[in-house]
Amino acid sequence: MHLLLSIAFVLCWSSGFIGAKLGVGTAPAVTILMWRFLPLAVILMVVAALSGSSWRGLTPRDVTRQAVIGVLSQSGYLLTVYYAIQLGVSSGTTALIDGAQPLVAGALAGPLLHQQVSRHQWIGLALGLSGVTVVTMADATAGTGAAWWAYLIPLIGMFSLVAATLLQGRARTPVAPATSMTVHCATSAVIFTALAVGAGAAQPPAELSFWVAITWLVALSTFGGYGLYWMITRRSGVTKVNTLMFLMAPVTAVWGALMFREPFHVQTALGLAVCLAAVVIVHRGGLSSATERSPDEPARARR
Repeated sequence: MHLLLSIAFVLCWSSGFIGAKLGVGTAPAVTILMWRFLPLAVILMVVAALSGSSWRGLTPRDVTRQAVIGVLSQSGYLLTVYYAIQLGVSSGTTALIDGAQPLVAGALAGPLLHQQVSRHQWIGLALGLSGVTVVTMADATAGTGAAWWAYLIPLIGMFSLVAATLLQGRARTPVAPATSMTVHCATSAVIFTALAVGAGAAQPPAELSFWVAITWLVALSTFGGYGLYWMITRRSGVTKVNTLMFLMAPVTAVWGALMFREPFHVQTALGLAVCLAAVVIVHRGGLSSATERSPDEPARARR
């Protein structure tokens, strides 16, 4: 079951970069993000009003924390990704830059979340970073025509998602995934609508491809990738879910090469193999630790 969830997460999260590439060809980034979240937020809020059981026990502070997490993990992260792609950074390169996230989150999980980061996990994280570096160098040599500073924008988004992950990990009150997604999407809808209206870009284009991209992003990226991200984080901890993020770069590079003819090299295939090895090492290390743990000892990653 865990393997299937991991595969689904990787594919759905990677689909976000592809969906962004599909959308920015027809409209500005803020227009796409506004229409991605505004209808979705309305639907989720109606569902939440009809089934209020998951909101019981939540204080205003809990809801505020989830709103802040939504700003960091959705608004901040997605705006930087979409804007970078709009500026000409390829979908594969954007995913590659975000590939540094696992190392940052893994390094901070120990001191900030008091989670044990094993030797296997550190080895896997280091190996994964090596794989991402290989793919990044191959993609950079191909060139995309984007300005040098455009490559810094996804880096900001990566730190935004790391901050959201760590903030969620420090939360003491468990929040149902459906509830947190409702708060996150409502927060994003307000922010992106304000940005789009302020920029005079709120009106959606008439092209069918725009709505195809919106449907793609809502179904695969939001419900699939974003929902599975927090589900796996709750089940397995920050380090493991972020190790899976190493697979986003090579998978997106392959996907982008097939759909948009973005550059794909032998080094990309090598990087994919290294990233796969990193994920195997981390997950086997986690299984070994669980086996060695006594039955009465709770897993730290689930506290």
